[in-house]
Amino acid sequence: MQKSPLSGQRAPGVIGALQEFLRLEAASGILLVIAAVLAMIVENSPLAPWYDALLGTRVEVRVGDFEIAKPLLLWINDGLMALFFLLVGLELKREIVRGELRDRSRAALPAIAALGGFAVPALIYTAINAGNETAMTGWAIPSATDIAFALGVLSLLGDRVPPALKLFLLTLAIVDDLAAIIVIALFYTADLSVASLVVASLAVAVLAILNRRGVTSLVPYGLVGLILWTAVLKSGVHATLAGVVLAFFIPLRSDSEKGRSPAEQLEHDLHPTVAFAILPIFAFANTGISLSGLTLESLVSPVPLGIALGLIFGNQIGVMSLAWLCVKLGIGRLPDGVNWKMIYGAACLCGIGFTMSLFISSLAFEEGAQQMAADDRLGILVGSLISAAWGVLVLRKVLPPAVGESKSEPAALSS
Repeated sequence: MQKSPLSGQRAPGVIGALQEFLRLEAASGILLVIAAVLAMIVENSPLAPWYDALLGTRVEVRVGDFEIAKPLLLWINDGLMALFFLLVGLELKREIVRGELRDRSRAALPAIAALGGFAVPALIYTAINAGNETAMTGWAIPSATDIAFALGVLSLLGDRVPPALKLFLLTLAIVDDLAAIIVIALFYTADLSVASLVVASLAVAVLAILNRRGVTSLVPYGLVGLILWTAVLKSGVHATLAGVVLAFFIPLRSDSEKGRSPAEQLEHDLHPTVAFAILPIFAFANTGISLSGLTLESLVSPVPLGIALGLIFGNQIGVMSLAWLCVKLGIGRLPDGVNWKMIYGAACLCGIGFTMSLFISSLAFEEGAQQMAADDRLGILVGSLISAAWGVLVLRKVLPPAVGESKSEPAALSS
């Protein structure tokens, strides 16, 4: 008898690619935890000055009169994370063209639920921080879901998790990433440089021509993408968005019936680098929080409290309410083998913000708000940890037993 494609055994084709994706994200979640813990240990040890000096080291790239000079921390956040967003863009394109987002009836429930999971946390944060103009720049921080952590935590429950629930969470997280990308483009953009935007527009036009002419070599896309990233970096729009734009022009078609398309090949090649290097480096660089003088009052101050409550309760309320409305209106339906208790457990896991929340916070408080930058990381860590723990407890209670486990106690499968 053939095993479920998501149960741990390799499978060919699209299912095999999804299985590999989930496996990589789960492992990446573990590395993210290790990197975050290590950063906090270092920041609260005699090594703290070295940690801060390393991240503040100025790195310059110069060609004639043209230069890019930034601290190492910003090279990580603007440069390495552009590759992360390139991967997100490739995943989005694949899902829209061939995956869950192509089938409207199947994509409706997680897509609409994702909008609730994005909006309600922002409303909770806004209600708590209303009146503080500086704090309000962080309104989108609790709205983001970390796909690596969420899927990593879900994987801890092994074969008990129905494949349809994994697909629901995966699709929801991808739509959430798309919402985060739009928010970054609209609300976290500095003063614009018209000249740089013109160069970026020309680069996009060249990418469109390459795609239209059926060019399948990744080399020209990479060279034009580098120009696009540089232009966007200098334009005032956040440079990581160049990765998403580039992804949508890389062909998802192949000259060979058996071979991977350029987009699929690049996604396959990028996954290990992003999962095992870029995201852990980002976590290590952005989660160093000094615990000196930390008290309960630190957590209940408006910024970390708004983030923590938004992550913990906002995602549960937003995902569940819009998912319920979607089903009641007949727009979508519950996946086969999945009930409302399972959906609630997945909604709890959506409160794991971590990587995306940290990234948005680095944009919101990058200048002139050092204390808030420390406070928001505290709120992200606390909110994400509680969401993960509560989600696991709920799912352990409501999921059916794995094959071979005792069935003396009936599983909570009723809707």
